[in-house]
Amino acid sequence: MRQRLRPPAAIVAAFAIAAAVPALAAPVAHAEEAGPDLVISTLPRATPKPGEVYDESVTLTNNGTVAADGVAFRIRLTRGLDFPEPVKGCTYSTVEDQVRQALCELDTVIPPGASVTTPVRFKALPKALMESVEYGTGRTGEAPGEGYTDSYRRLTLTADSTADLAATGDRVKARPGHTATVKATLRNDGPGWIQNQESDDPVALMVTIPPGTVAAEVPKECAPFNIDGPSGPSAPGKPQYVCWPSDLTLEVGQSLTYAFVLDVKDTARDTEGEVRATSVYGIDPAFDKNPANDTAHLSIDVPDGNAGPSPSPSQSSTGSGDSGDGGSGSGDEGNHPQGQAAGGTGTTGSATTGSMSAGSSVGGSTGVLADGHLASTGSDGTTLVAGAAAVTATLGGLLILAVRRRTGTKSS
Repeated sequence: MRQRLRPPAAIVAAFAIAAAVPALAAPVAHAEEAGPDLVISTLPRATPKPGEVYDESVTLTNNGTVAADGVAFRIRLTRGLDFPEPVKGCTYSTVEDQVRQALCELDTVIPPGASVTTPVRFKALPKALMESVEYGTGRTGEAPGEGYTDSYRRLTLTADSTADLAATGDRVKARPGHTATVKATLRNDGPGWIQNQESDDPVALMVTIPPGTVAAEVPKECAPFNIDGPSGPSAPGKPQYVCWPSDLTLEVGQSLTYAFVLDVKDTARDTEGEVRATSVYGIDPAFDKNPANDTAHLSIDVPDGNAGPSPSPSQSSTGSGDSGDGGSGSGDEGNHPQGQAAGGTGTTGSATTGSMSAGSSVGGSTGVLADGHLASTGSDGTTLVAGAAAVTATLGGLLILAVRRRTGTKSS
């Protein structure tokens, strides 16, 4: 959770005096209440199409007893949004997690009880999908801190677009009593990038272990799945796992591959497991309108145990990469290091993004300038990044607590 800015030294001193001299507490408390007290209205929700410009206004009202002389107005945008054009009086930057920020100095005075209206403008990029916008100022008109208040708010929105999740399986050969490595892959075919801004349910890959085999080594990014959610930390021997991006993000064209080392039982015959593109809680994402490529298979061809001596590790478990499963065609008997080719080792394809040079911005939300216009703004990702960090912490907690039951439509 974000923290407010540290109070001015004068206020800290006032608290110290009040604590030391109780008789002065009432006058000091009254004195510290004097000052500007800005609140901001909320932006209306929207579902912009990629390429469209969102153009709305917000109102700053001073509920305090002293005029706000000058206002530092900040707007932050997640990576699927940008500013239409730069505006005089605003400083633009791009910070962690590719968040764009604009900090605009509004050359205005807001007397007690008065209000000022200023526009907020941004555009949806071709990759826009699940987005977030932060906007506002500090209580007295100073630059806002981290966290949401009556003067600094957050709007989540979903662009009128989609993202196509795809699952890829594997096909390998392994003899009874030996091991096989199978690889399961989650890919985002776009056009939208994926990062859930409203819940702790990021995209994920559900992996069902083939019958007749036991998961001996499991990627650290994969947790056992039980009924409707992760049931604990990564551990071998479970029948089903759910794997998700460590940063809760899947860019356009990005693939994440998770490798599982399986012990093939002595009694095993040809067997098949499943991989499915879904969410951490097993809910089919509404933005994915193409379910045809959401499911693939983990196929293990098991020759007759009496067919002859076992091949050497360099010769065994060589899969052909079943085209129906989109398999990688790789697999080896023998021992494999823990987490080999696990999530995070996936390749990242090209993604459609808005370009921005250092110290400049492609567009502009605006701040109230002397002529009444708001300067364009960019986005510093601290608050938005903190939101993603909070989701990560939430999921981490889920892995060591009891299963959390979620609602939603789940595919069979």
